[in-house]
Amino acid sequence: MTTDTQRPRHGTAILRTALRRNLGAMAWGTLLMGLYQAGETAFPIALGLIVEHTMRDGRSLQALAVSIGALAVIITTVSLSWRFGMRILQKANTTEAHRWRVKVAACGLQPVARDVDLKSGEVLTIATEDADQTADIIEVVPLLISSLVAVLVAAVALGLADVRLGLLVIVGTVAILSILSVMSKRIGSSTQEQQARVARAGAKVADLITGLRPLHGFGGNHAAFRSYREVSTEAKRQSITVAKVNGAYAGTALALNAVLAGAVTLMAGWLAFEGRITIGELVMAVGLAQFIMEPLKLFSEMPKYVMIARASAERMALVLSAPPVMTPGSERPSEGGDLEIDRVRHGTLTDLSFQVKAGEFVAIASYQPRAAADLAAVLAVRVPPTAYEGTVRIGDKDLADLPVEAVREHLLVNPYDGEIFAGTLRTNIDPSGTSRTVPEAVEASMLTDVVALHREGLDYGVRDRGANLSGGQRQRLSLARALAADTDILVLHDPTTAVDAVTEQLVARNVAKLRRSRTTIVITSSPAFLDAADRVLILDAGTITAEDTHRNLLARDQNYCSAVAR
Repeated sequence: MTTDTQRPRHGTAILRTALRRNLGAMAWGTLLMGLYQAGETAFPIALGLIVEHTMRDGRSLQALAVSIGALAVIITTVSLSWRFGMRILQKANTTEAHRWRVKVAACGLQPVARDVDLKSGEVLTIATEDADQTADIIEVVPLLISSLVAVLVAAVALGLADVRLGLLVIVGTVAILSILSVMSKRIGSSTQEQQARVARAGAKVADLITGLRPLHGFGGNHAAFRSYREVSTEAKRQSITVAKVNGAYAGTALALNAVLAGAVTLMAGWLAFEGRITIGELVMAVGLAQFIMEPLKLFSEMPKYVMIARASAERMALVLSAPPVMTPGSERPSEGGDLEIDRVRHGTLTDLSFQVKAGEFVAIASYQPRAAADLAAVLAVRVPPTAYEGTVRIGDKDLADLPVEAVREHLLVNPYDGEIFAGTLRTNIDPSGTSRTVPEAVEASMLTDVVALHREGLDYGVRDRGANLSGGQRQRLSLARALAADTDILVLHDPTTAVDAVTEQLVARNVAKLRRSRTTIVITSSPAFLDAADRVLILDAGTITAEDTHRNLLARDQNYCSAVAR
């Protein structure tokens, strides 16, 4: 795992990074959106000037043509500045959201600290919804500035007609923002809680989909559904709360904006009645009072979006600031090296020690399934070296001194419940498209019958989680993927529990043949794999209690015979 010295610790750091990376796009977007708002503001000003000029100078075709031309220029400016300004901002927004999605996904695919306590479904929600809402800050800031430009232009134009009109707009705007900024804080906290509950509901759905078949098998689907219903109901209630807060905020903003626009209109009418402003200035003031509603509405909504972006950024920081399970080292294991477990204590493992020489095919028969799972977790670096006693060495290099990437290049642990992805058989076996041993892996895993069943062959479409494959087919597909990786050290954990005995026998022989001269460890109780191995280690009560060939152990160890005989 590479060291990330720029790992953001807080949501504010994420927002600052997003803003800093997009300064150029935001500058152009702000300029164009400010031009758009200035053009919108200029329209009622131009109408007022036209009325004033018409009333003063009488009818003139030349003046009418000039006025129409001026309005056309304003309309064209408004249209083009909006189109290109939003194009620039939305492109930057989408690009920035993609960057954060990739970054969160990269962290989610790496082991993170246990105290983060986030499930894969929650990380998925953070990588999608929260990344999008965080990137919205790139649009929010330019729109905020451009709305401010519109309000200031309107205030100056009204102030030139009468100072009191300009002051009314400025004072009213400050008052509206002060009230709404207080309300936006409630929106931020409510939104953060809503996002957390929605993420938990998503994680629950992912868990239920993964375990749907076992749940149906023992009748636990109804209890699981009730559990999801409770989590989903909590998310629904919080969503309703957020909707109420947002509704109150929007209603208050609209009411306050309407009050300010009405006040400007009434004051302009009174000033015109008193003769202190002209009819043309009255037309301008009434037009600006109507127009100012849009930038004021946009301006008043910005604090809400800032708080939502900040809440989402804080959730992203939970993933991005989580330290890796191990401090990355700089060593590299030698190719084809030994694997040594030296006095490891973790979970059910007690003083576990054994060594597998380079090129050896070793089977480990675990009498307790939990001990097998703990051993696989240690070798797969799902447990940091600091979380257990003892040492794991790959090619005479301590696991703690190796980057996770280097470990996974040399040592692959294929779990018994390997995930199957939507795509094709080929993309599941060789996701990177770089393996040179796909045909051999397909043959060794006895996946040839699945390939032969379909005209598309390896390009046969696979549904999400392998829904259109049987349990045995999914298991053999996962095994083919592990074999195609062709790593120096391969660890297989119960690779054929869903496969019939005849196929299992063929798979065991094929794997032994394909992996000849490559280090292979199979954690299994399968007699076929135990017989194919060079030697068998018995893992009992967390330690190695005996080792020999499978047939010698069957002949002299009654406990072993009872544990593995079928």
